[in-house]
Amino acid sequence: MKTENNLKKQQTSPTRKTMYKNFPMVPKVIFGSGSFSQLGDVLLPMRKSSEAPFIFLVDDFFENGEFLSTLPLMFNDEVIFISADEEPKTAQVDALVLQIRQKYDEIPSGIIGIGGGTLLDLAKAVSILLNNKGLAKDYQGWDLVNHPALYHVGIPTISGTGAEVSRTTVLLGPEKKLGINSDFTTFDQVLLDPDFTKTVPKEQWFYTGMDCFIHCVESLTGTYLNAFSQSYGEKAMELCMEVYLNDLAPEESRDKLMMASWHGGMSIAYSQVGVAHAMSYGLSYLLGIRHGIGNCLVFQHLEEFYPEGVRLFNKMMDKHNIVLPKGICADLSQKDFDVMVNVSMGLEPLWENALGKDWKKIMTPERLQALYQKI
Repeated sequence: MKTENNLKKQQTSPTRKTMYKNFPMVPKVIFGSGSFSQLGDVLLPMRKSSEAPFIFLVDDFFENGEFLSTLPLMFNDEVIFISADEEPKTAQVDALVLQIRQKYDEIPSGIIGIGGGTLLDLAKAVSILLNNKGLAKDYQGWDLVNHPALYHVGIPTISGTGAEVSRTTVLLGPEKKLGINSDFTTFDQVLLDPDFTKTVPKEQWFYTGMDCFIHCVESLTGTYLNAFSQSYGEKAMELCMEVYLNDLAPEESRDKLMMASWHGGMSIAYSQVGVAHAMSYGLSYLLGIRHGIGNCLVFQHLEEFYPEGVRLFNKMMDKHNIVLPKGICADLSQKDFDVMVNVSMGLEPLWENALGKDWKKIMTPERLQALYQKI
């Protein structure tokens, strides 16, 4: 009788509700060597009319007739070549949006980003701003976008950033470096063709791949870790280890690093990054240092937070004869350090993931500046 009463009590008790994040994923993806040739077939059904162009935002590395001949251009489609030498900026997004709005009577059929993280982030941001009022800086933060983005496609030409799969587009604004983090940011279609990565210089290949590796270290050791992010992070880590510590055939290496980038981006979709990324944002904002190398410059000094990760990182640097520049922060003023520290510490979710809810007691401005001074 007692057991029966207990069972009834359990059945009538209210169920405790837990709120889980409902993040979007890229709904369509094509992977494979030579798959870029399928882009025309992908875009054709998405074309609104002959007056609504597709706008291609392309890394200016590909500014040549041979590449242009491979694009499935129709009607009044436009190709805009953009330098990836600097991090993407909110003002750059605003200028592109204004240019497109003034030139075309109809809203474009979509935005196609072809390049590394810079071009992919620009494509995501432009597609959002074409369907939302205001300036790009107004949407730097979490879940500030009100309307869906224009149809947008991402085609990475380098592997590691995870920008092709993430729900953020990281931009340098007038006051901060911060992403437009939104359910509307994610690409509608991604095309993964490892052949694009054949021409990536060795140093850039290493720095961008380490962005992926550091994603994984920070995700897998963070307080936000869960089975979802862990499953993707562990696979991405495994692939990074194969690529950077084994002697793979070039084609196999390209395929696996592209998949590592995808899985690494997914690993932080349901968790977060940590100390290295938070500090790298400060370096990038003040000094314009590219994200990949910025992460490496910081990560080498984070053994107290990520001992095993830093050990493996050093092993990878040795294997590939990578020598990081020194003295980056040697001549900075106190005002400069204050700017970097403020930008970095403003990224609270990253610090909480790395150090827990009491992170401000652990990472003081003075301690953070001391870390910057080592770079």
